[in-house]
Amino acid sequence: MDIGDKLRNLRLNAKLTQQELADKLGFTKGYISQIENDVTSPSMLALFQILEALGTSLEAFFSPYIEPQIVFNKNEYQIEEDKNLKHIVTRLLPNTLEYDLGSVILEIEPGGQTKIFERAYGVIFGYVLEGQITLVKNKTRYTVKRYESFYYETNHEHYILNTNNDKAKILLVSKPKVF
Repeated sequence: MDIGDKLRNLRLNAKLTQQELADKLGFTKGYISQIENDVTSPSMLALFQILEALGTSLEAFFSPYIEPQIVFNKNEYQIEEDKNLKHIVTRLLPNTLEYDLGSVILEIEPGGQTKIFERAYGVIFGYVLEGQITLVKNKTRYTVKRYESFYYETNHEHYILNTNNDKAKILLVSKPKVF
């Protein structure tokens, strides 16, 4: 493990110079430089002090960092069809992610709709990729056409329906996950 590089990155993330960190701890700038360049190793006490000054713990410092997955392909999407409501939901992010963000492609057949969502704390953004939809929020209806977008708070009952003769396809992003 390259302790010096990790400490340097923590210091830079804390927006501290070597001199500022040294002054904070009563060390010399040269000592901080030697540690960061792996010329010398800090004592356990010095390491504890440095980590505390940089806002982290020994456990966090030595825990292996695993880069989260960034790109997802269509083989990882989850597809759910509701034949009664005549819609298909394609989840673009796996449920295993700890994000409180939902992103789906919603396809609604003519005469279909989403389930009716009760009021909750959150927001939804949508963009109509194909067709036209009717967004119903608190019993008010909004027509949203192809290439139009919408954004609303989920503080009232809401749902989406397709009253047209063509399939509608919408990109939806919600926080927290709704679909």
